[in-house]
Amino acid sequence: MAIEKQIKVPDIGDFAGVEVIEVLVSPGDRVEVEDSLITLESEKATMEIPSPEAGEVKQVLIRVGDRVEEGTPLLVLLQDEESARPEAAPEAAGLPEVAAEETEPVQAPAPKQSRRLPGEKEPHTPPVPVRPSDAPPAKAHASPAVRRFARELGVDLLQVRGSGPKGRITREDVQGFIKKALAGGAPVAAAGPLQLPSIPEVDFGLFGEVEEQPLSRIQKISGAHLSACWLNIPHVTQFDEADITELEAFRREQKAAAEQQQVRLTFLPFLMKACVAALERMPKFNSSLSPDGSALIYKKYFHIGVAVDTPNGLMVPVIRDVDRKGILDLARELMAVSARAREGKLLPEDLKGGCFSISSLGGIGGTAFTPIVNAPEVAILGVSRSFMKPVWDGSAFQPRLTLPLSLSYDHRVIDGADAARFTRLLSELLSDIRRLLL
Repeated sequence: MAIEKQIKVPDIGDFAGVEVIEVLVSPGDRVEVEDSLITLESEKATMEIPSPEAGEVKQVLIRVGDRVEEGTPLLVLLQDEESARPEAAPEAAGLPEVAAEETEPVQAPAPKQSRRLPGEKEPHTPPVPVRPSDAPPAKAHASPAVRRFARELGVDLLQVRGSGPKGRITREDVQGFIKKALAGGAPVAAAGPLQLPSIPEVDFGLFGEVEEQPLSRIQKISGAHLSACWLNIPHVTQFDEADITELEAFRREQKAAAEQQQVRLTFLPFLMKACVAALERMPKFNSSLSPDGSALIYKKYFHIGVAVDTPNGLMVPVIRDVDRKGILDLARELMAVSARAREGKLLPEDLKGGCFSISSLGGIGGTAFTPIVNAPEVAILGVSRSFMKPVWDGSAFQPRLTLPLSLSYDHRVIDGADAARFTRLLSELLSDIRRLLL
């Protein structure tokens, strides 16, 4: 004969009126001791309430949005007489596990009221089938933070075997499952891709006259790529400055000679050569993550992508083997590739194989910005308009032409100290062109 047992909120410390943000069980579910029942969220943390008893869920007494405290009834369990226990398990009756990360509320189904006609017998609880020892658990046993992590990666936790206490799934278990799946050893199936909150639609015509123009093909393609880069790469931007007074003076001296060869000598070829010199000394910036994220692929070549503003949108053609070309050769190639980009005549090969990108807004203005890393590259350099700045030389202030640098990088590969070293090295190379010969 089945016995009904009401499960209540255990001792959760000094918390009162804590909001229910997730209901993890429904009527008819079978729960075991320490299976998570609900998730609560206070101002400081989220916490799961484990079940102190095993049995079948007959009735859920709370919903998402309810506020509870110690002693609040949660649900009614149906138990066999043999499995019913008079007291909760000691280890399950204490404070539930706390997760420091926030979790996204998940709307639970409304509880169904279990009704029975007068004289009707209690429903029989069927025996629970025995699972093979190597099969995944029937219900995922994981913290709110781990469940959210799995949802973001599209991993079905029911396919993941937990290595924690009592089969609890950890963050490392999810990462290991993904690595195995990428290697072809397991299906990544699915909880589906991360669903971002949608932006509400607005009828702008209600407020005045409007005109709609479709995006160009390039804008659609580059927009999707930039969105993917921004969502998948943990971006950090390092800001710095370079004294380019002497370098700019040298460029102006050589400008007339370059024009005789029908070459427009801009600052960009010098910047590209300086970047290659820095990449040679700090090869991590010239690498890419392997597809499974477990290794770095170091490139022995130096192909630099240069962002070009075209009438149809932003394009990043690639200049190959910058380390093997002279300043005038680079200037000539930049003129040609930029012209093809603006005319819409770039070939697919012109946009592939980049190791490191440069986005220059010096011809427009601004003091600094945060460029988006162009995956699979791990860093991109942004440069803004140079400006005169007074610099103390020990005895007096001297006017110096200063170039703002903005280095965005993939924090999975590059840490802040290396980023600062890179921009310092680049600044030193630009401040004295003779360093490029070393």
